[in-house]
Amino acid sequence: MSAQQQVQNLLNFIDSSPSPWHAVKNIEAQLAVFQFIKLDEKEKWVLEPGGRYYVIRDHSSIIIFVQGQKPLVETGFKIIGAHTDSPGLRIKPNAASIMDGLLRLNVEVYGGPILATFTDRDLSLAGRISYKDEQNHLVSSLVKFERPLLRLPNLAIHMNRAVNEEGLKLHKQNELPLILSVLADECLPQAYFLQLVQEQLGCDAERILSWDLAVYDTQKGVLWGGNDEFYADSQLDNLASCHAALQALLDDAVLENDNTLVCAFFDHEEIGSESNKGAGGSFLTDVLERIASASECDREDFARALAQSFLISADMAHAYQPSFPSAYDPEHKVLVNKGPVIKVNASHRYSTEGVSQAMFIDWCEQASVPYQRYSHRSDLSCGSTIGPITSARLGIRAIDVGCPMWAMHSIRESAGVLDHDYMIRVMKKSFVK
Repeated sequence: MSAQQQVQNLLNFIDSSPSPWHAVKNIEAQLAVFQFIKLDEKEKWVLEPGGRYYVIRDHSSIIIFVQGQKPLVETGFKIIGAHTDSPGLRIKPNAASIMDGLLRLNVEVYGGPILATFTDRDLSLAGRISYKDEQNHLVSSLVKFERPLLRLPNLAIHMNRAVNEEGLKLHKQNELPLILSVLADECLPQAYFLQLVQEQLGCDAERILSWDLAVYDTQKGVLWGGNDEFYADSQLDNLASCHAALQALLDDAVLENDNTLVCAFFDHEEIGSESNKGAGGSFLTDVLERIASASECDREDFARALAQSFLISADMAHAYQPSFPSAYDPEHKVLVNKGPVIKVNASHRYSTEGVSQAMFIDWCEQASVPYQRYSHRSDLSCGSTIGPITSARLGIRAIDVGCPMWAMHSIRESAGVLDHDYMIRVMKKSFVK
């Protein structure tokens, strides 16, 4: 598969995954093609050497693994971690309100999006609805409104003359509610909203109990540039890393390897990872312990296996944008289409250290993949990832890497076609080392 075909595959995945719940559902569909078996955390697991398995926690975090044939104490776990969530807007419980005849949806900011990029876009809703079915059982279903439903219109420049000099500033409580409809006086806002959900879900409105709904951009992803060398879409941070890791795992040569392989994709990274399904929770530890137990490892053997393990924390990286040179350390400018980025931070906001860095460089060289190294400006605060959290909880060696991209946390992000292919190639190498 060519690099452009690989990226088109990525764009299709993102466009069908407007929420973390949809992303996990689509990953599950890909796993079915390769005969992976779904496990239930409430049941006893019977794992076979060479078996292919996955487990989902709360519909939006997923851990996929191949039970190795080699002794776990000799190989350890080969882990790639990423996250399924992206910054944006989420619908509040009392979703709808009316102001001056316009029905608006009340939103809360999730993570750290560039809010100005949500204005003047064709927005809609996707996520999970919880309700009682006809047998009065509590169930959850995914919903995705395909058509544009919502908009956040900008204020005309005639009323905001300083916008080009001072930037667009939006009050999170008063100015972010999204316009949905013109509402007749006799209609109740919440009833109108529930009717919309009912039509999409096929469930009576009175049965709907709660929702987890994200706002998404309906514009599809595209290749762009003079030679289609770039691509743009929403949620590149971090569905691009999930996709790369999954493609690396679902390679025949990788699957036939005898190592114990793990892909862990967590929700809630953008809000700190501290939840039952986030990287700060017990999910990965629980799964690794059960894998070890199936391999007849006792506690000491499990500790020995962790000491042999390695984690690649894959999250997108900040590509150099020449219009803003002062935003970057001049000695650490990473470029689009020049290879995966090794992210380094002295305060350990990234999990990279000297040995893990050398190991990743060696894999890049074996895979004939170029690589770059990034360090944030010393006078700017540095973001973080699941890497330090997961490495600390498990006590394993780790590295933070990512593909370079522009406009991170915008509703419309961009990256390079070649880099996605490069990342898949080096991830494959890490699995079979």
